[in-house]
Amino acid sequence: MARTNHAASTTATATKAASSALRSFLEIPYDELEELNLAAKAQRIARVSPTKIRDERMKYLREEKRIKAVTVCFTDLEGRLHMLDYDKKFLLSSADNLTFDGSSIRGFSAQQESDLRLAIDWPAFYWLPSDVFGPGKVLVFSEVREKDGSPYVGDLRGQLKAYSEKLFAKDGTVCHVAHEIEGFLFKGRDAERAFHETREFNFISTGGYYHSLPGDALRTFIDHCAEAQRAMGFENEKDHPEVAPSQFEMNFKYADALIGADQVQLYKLLARQVASQLDMTASFLPKPVTGVNGNGMHTNISLSRKGVNLFHDKKGKDGLSKMGWEFIGRILASAPDICLALNASVNSYRRLDPHYEAPNQIKASAIDRGSMVRIPLGNERSARVEVRSVAPDANPYMSVYTVLRTGLEGPKESDDDSKKSRTRFLPDNIYDAIRLFKGSVFAKKLYGDVVHTKYAELKNASAERCPKALGATVKTNEIQFHHEVTNQYLWNQF
Repeated sequence: MARTNHAASTTATATKAASSALRSFLEIPYDELEELNLAAKAQRIARVSPTKIRDERMKYLREEKRIKAVTVCFTDLEGRLHMLDYDKKFLLSSADNLTFDGSSIRGFSAQQESDLRLAIDWPAFYWLPSDVFGPGKVLVFSEVREKDGSPYVGDLRGQLKAYSEKLFAKDGTVCHVAHEIEGFLFKGRDAERAFHETREFNFISTGGYYHSLPGDALRTFIDHCAEAQRAMGFENEKDHPEVAPSQFEMNFKYADALIGADQVQLYKLLARQVASQLDMTASFLPKPVTGVNGNGMHTNISLSRKGVNLFHDKKGKDGLSKMGWEFIGRILASAPDICLALNASVNSYRRLDPHYEAPNQIKASAIDRGSMVRIPLGNERSARVEVRSVAPDANPYMSVYTVLRTGLEGPKESDDDSKKSRTRFLPDNIYDAIRLFKGSVFAKKLYGDVVHTKYAELKNASAERCPKALGATVKTNEIQFHHEVTNQYLWNQF
């Protein structure tokens, strides 16, 4: 028996060695990955011609024989990241004619007008850690287009990109964003999809804020994710366990609006994949467990022109300029109208519970963390506005576009002192948020008639599958029919 096992082991080793000898796929050390991705990021920030970058990338793909596939990404209206792996040779010959069935994506095309195109955004190109994504792959984001090549209105990434470019073309204004994205780490893979059977989430750690041992499961997970983020050019700043048990946060440097939104999608993708490899689940549900703090995606935003931070004024209130305070005023004035875009699920309204530091008050403050907008301590480089009411399951392109355009173009805050003196609150349930969104003239202007209608319909479809009253416990349906979690098989059985 021992001889048989030895023979089987020898055969397996030989097979693995033969397999390795037959394949030579790209695997780049982390320090080299970081250099490559930072150089690509610098090109985006410097606004190097996309045509020039396209030619560089296609030349690289042709010459690098160890690449087998290119992962092309796009994001649907609700914020789900979709990935298609294209054979490298096929992509090089067909990059200008990539199509997909839009009717298969919830919230995209109707069945009778299903064909949509993908236009590769070559500057948004990433070299990948092979231990996370597998060897021999690179990744690039794309824009969704109509059959005739025009922008598809349901692609909020395209809308954010177009609006950012319009601001820069007008007078050189650049929008910077930095996200603070919280998540939970639970035991077992696919804990969210299994919730309708298990009815519970099991914490991996109960340590709490800043507390974890160097080698425990939560710290191991955070370390692996942070290493992958650095390698992908995130320019990490700090990472740590958060207030709630098994909760984490990994912070990275601010970036131009589109880069920052892309990094949200990559952050969540990396976290989910690393957790899965460790037999765990990284969850970005806003409030998966009642009785502890929820997950937020605090969105820090500032504007600059020719390197000057337009939100900074040393003599201004809380160090913020008049423009900065006007930006905040417009967000507060439209807060009920845009709440659905920033809090996009039934579960997200649990997070807006007034306990647990919930940012549900429609006001701004430098110190009160119950305010939906905070003014962090800053200087000429770091002065910014922090919108705390954004949930981590929001479409990041939609949330950044919403905050940016509302802050610049939204209705001004009322000068009525009686209104300012009383505390106003964000909606505490998705039904009120949908009603306010649907009835908002500004929201319709912000997204256009088609997106405004489709988005409200999508949110209503999820809400109708869930109990109307939130209650004290997390209900199965609010997880099962969550837009980032949905088990397609169960959804279709409803």
